[in-house]
Amino acid sequence: MQAEKEEEEASPEEYVALCDFTASGSEQLGFSTGDKLLVHAKPSADWWWAELQGVIGYVPASYLRQDAAGEEDDTSLEDPWQDDEYFGSYGTLRLHLEMLSDRSRTETYRQVIVSNSASLRNKVVMDLGCGTGIISLFCAQLAQPSVVYAVEASSMAEHTRQLVKQNGCEEMVTVLQGRAEELELPEQADILVSEWMGNCLLFEFMVESVLLARDRWLRDGGVMWPSSAALTLVPCQADSYYSEKMAFWERPYGLDFTPLLPLAQQEFFTKPKFSHLIDPKDCLSAPCDVICLNMYTVQVRDLEEMEGEFKFCVVKPGVFHGFTAWFTVQFESLEAGGATVELDTGPNSDPTHWKQTLFMLDKPIHVYSGDSILGNIVLRRNPVWRRHMTVTLHWNINSSSDNCQVGTKSFPMWR
Repeated sequence: MQAEKEEEEASPEEYVALCDFTASGSEQLGFSTGDKLLVHAKPSADWWWAELQGVIGYVPASYLRQDAAGEEDDTSLEDPWQDDEYFGSYGTLRLHLEMLSDRSRTETYRQVIVSNSASLRNKVVMDLGCGTGIISLFCAQLAQPSVVYAVEASSMAEHTRQLVKQNGCEEMVTVLQGRAEELELPEQADILVSEWMGNCLLFEFMVESVLLARDRWLRDGGVMWPSSAALTLVPCQADSYYSEKMAFWERPYGLDFTPLLPLAQQEFFTKPKFSHLIDPKDCLSAPCDVICLNMYTVQVRDLEEMEGEFKFCVVKPGVFHGFTAWFTVQFESLEAGGATVELDTGPNSDPTHWKQTLFMLDKPIHVYSGDSILGNIVLRRNPVWRRHMTVTLHWNINSSSDNCQVGTKSFPMWR
């Protein structure tokens, strides 16, 4: 009986693939949507050990769903937006302290309001995801619109009401607690302002709420702030990070730890590195915008998959460790002939709390002046966990040394 029980517990479980996954490295297992995989072990929450047609390797757990009877009773996907966790994190001061302490971010929004103060007078403003209400307070004190609807889904809204009253703005700022999808305003807005951007621009997909609010509550001819956005990419060196996470295992304390290198690569380089600060001198070429959003025309359905192409010309010899990404957003002027205001989170601007995002290759590649790195980037939204996405990079290095290399790698952010 005991042997039978142990055999039962060791039996692999069958899962079905929710979307395609391209393996990067011999340790991973690629698959296509609808494939049925046998999961033999779950060594971590993110990566499982699975089998497909006799081939075994690591697979991202969030790409799979158990293919069994009784799925109607599965409660694991009750909250694909993870609202309790997401809005719960914004109900505490930790994230708000981080955002308010980001002077580049906060001062940019103040500059937008100051430079458009005359045109904002007597307008209806909607501040979506207002947090502590800093943008709403800027509007009320610096521009005197007719009303500001400060919308916040988290419990922070209770404190925002206190802050509005404490700063003498309660006659102009109305705080509404609720999700954009369920929101009811007494009138349409002339300006919809929001700070919705996440790592790699789209992560957490607050932008969907902004687009839904735009379609419901922004009047014809109304203004979106930000008005446009762009994701920027550059091939880069990352010597210190590579040495810290990978080269360390080659001869620590004079011992050969190289058998751990595949494990280190799997653990440290399969996900992007958030909060990376790239030194401009580590950029191997000029950066380029790979995905651009027009906030007036982009649709929610467009967010499911976004693709952009790149062509970089290497300007100096170096080691190609990966790609670094950041974003810019632009705020159009309401004033005739007024200047557009831009928030740039790249390495040549003052650091922001977003910093940059680093995507490491499995192995570094030597490149030389005049080499070209061509390819594309795909941002694919997770089909289940709606605040997450996968970034897939395809590249082709055309080298003057005739050392042409092609590569593909997918990075879940986070599932």
